[in-house]
Amino acid sequence: MDRINPVSAVDYMNEGGYEGLKKSLWMSELDIIHEITESTLRGRGGAGFPTGIKLSHAHNARSKNKFVLCNADEGEPGTNKDRILLSKDPNSIFEGMAIAARAIGADKGYIYLRAEYPYIVPILEQALENAREAGCLGDNIFGSEFSFDIEIRPGGGAYVCGEESAMIESMEGKRGEPRFRPPYPTVQGLFQEPTAVFNVETLANIGPIMYRGADWYKTMGTKKSHGTKLYTISGNVRNKGVYEYEVGVNLKDLIYEAGGGIPDGRKLLAVQTGGTAGAIINKHQINMPMDPAYVADSGGSMGAGDVLVIDNTNDIVDILDNVLSFFVHESCGKCTPCREGSMRLYQLASGIIDGTTTSEGMENIRELCETMRLASLCGLGQSVPIPVLSCLDNFREIFDEYIVRNEKNKKIAAGGAK
Repeated sequence: MDRINPVSAVDYMNEGGYEGLKKSLWMSELDIIHEITESTLRGRGGAGFPTGIKLSHAHNARSKNKFVLCNADEGEPGTNKDRILLSKDPNSIFEGMAIAARAIGADKGYIYLRAEYPYIVPILEQALENAREAGCLGDNIFGSEFSFDIEIRPGGGAYVCGEESAMIESMEGKRGEPRFRPPYPTVQGLFQEPTAVFNVETLANIGPIMYRGADWYKTMGTKKSHGTKLYTISGNVRNKGVYEYEVGVNLKDLIYEAGGGIPDGRKLLAVQTGGTAGAIINKHQINMPMDPAYVADSGGSMGAGDVLVIDNTNDIVDILDNVLSFFVHESCGKCTPCREGSMRLYQLASGIIDGTTTSEGMENIRELCETMRLASLCGLGQSVPIPVLSCLDNFREIFDEYIVRNEKNKKIAAGGAK
């Protein structure tokens, strides 16, 4: 990645870049979709939806106007992979967008860039201009009949705009709130036209797949999930950063080999995988392959590949309180389960700390989580229960200690009042 000038399309091509796009120009749309489907590439933004299926749905939608969107909002706390790709290897994203556009019959693409990344805008603008001059974007790409160009659209500065339909609403100049679905964006997306939305890292995988083939891609990863993945390691580790490994790398290896372990003689308390909306596991559960299917079966989420390491100087109840305060702040408020549920969960978690939440309140937490999971409009409200329930299940003894102390203090206070 650091071997080339990020804004130079020529440097990118000298390293084998745009070969996948060149190859796709002489393939049929269905053959392109077939190759990506065969690779089993899944979305790298968190949802893990099969890329080939998304392309197929957008391809089958009937319309003269179609769009390809790059979701570069990256609002998940602890996630830094997309900004690395955008600032260090933007042409890989452009190539992926162009191939996706060729597959579905689109001639226009947009990069929805996180509002907190203004320094990346001039990098992308220069890279786009150079790509046009090199014939990689614009009219008649590489002398073919295919034309496609990309524009940058600034984000709205809201976590919920990472959800694709809320992102589209924001791009249309509206309040960033999720839409009711169906119809899905592949049928009615941007300006009510068929739209394929992809994460930055997903798009960066498409060019190499088309150039080297699906069989090559499937030599990496696990039986269920192929390829490589970018993991952001943060928190109480020596070597914070973004690392690329094959899908299925052991979480323990990410922490102690890539991350360098925990500094200053401290001990591991917990690890949160998948960002703030991910599961919080204890030190006995980290011998786990970072495979989306495996992580999901264990009740968590791999999300965008975040790994937050938490040492034993922290209080897990305080961690949960902080997580829920984030969701209260970021809930768009459109649906009642998320708007009211996030606030009530936060009050109950804060009550564990200040002594007002009892064992009855703990049961209310579980019931409320189930309601939010089933009834929330979008992934934000649906995912809030993941860190909450995983905390309660994996650190039950800590929460029980708080509750016992709270109820004891309540009895003492009641006796004193008499």
